[in-house]
Amino acid sequence: MKSTSRTELRRLPNRGSSDPDVIHSILDDAFLAHVGFTVDGQPFVIPTLFGREEDKLYLHGSSASRMLRHLDTGVPACVNVTIVDGLVLARSAFHHSMNYRSVVAFGTARKLLEPSQKTHALRVISEHVIAGRWQDVRSPSEKELKATTVLEFAVEEASAKIRRGPPLDDEEDYSLPVWAGILPLGLEQKAPVPDLRLAAAPEVPPYVLRYRRPSQLGG
Repeated sequence: MKSTSRTELRRLPNRGSSDPDVIHSILDDAFLAHVGFTVDGQPFVIPTLFGREEDKLYLHGSSASRMLRHLDTGVPACVNVTIVDGLVLARSAFHHSMNYRSVVAFGTARKLLEPSQKTHALRVISEHVIAGRWQDVRSPSEKELKATTVLEFAVEEASAKIRRGPPLDDEEDYSLPVWAGILPLGLEQKAPVPDLRLAAAPEVPPYVLRYRRPSQLGG
């Protein structure tokens, strides 16, 4: 995974990283990406689930998806992932911020045609979103695979940007009688809601009851 001027951070470069381990850890902790591309001069940004395998991201959707059909032509694309870890509340309006981890990745995509490749990629996406689910569910049928487009997005270059820590106020503002600090935010699992048409009342799987993202597990 290379880094060029396209991914070089010009503002606050101390918050940036091109370390593949850092980039991978952020990608692994997220499951929602925004894909940017241009069609006839019109920019589009589309949210989508994804899965990562080494320096490849797998995207999927309906065979009728304009985004997937356009990306399959080999046009340059940009994938962004952002995880908000907290709101940073400063003593001045100007210095409010947020703590976050983000990745910007550039590359091109290709359609996976072999059923075995598509099934593998769909399993990667499924396990990326909720590990352990794939082994419990019915595998995609031939008809379902035909109705699904799966793309392999090869990350050509990427960079991460991270903000951590307290507010950074102007020195003269630290004496103001205004509360300042961090309001931590994170993904919160709530009680599972069973489908009303569950058959034979199966138990809720452990991976649902104890759902966590890698950073919540200390990964």
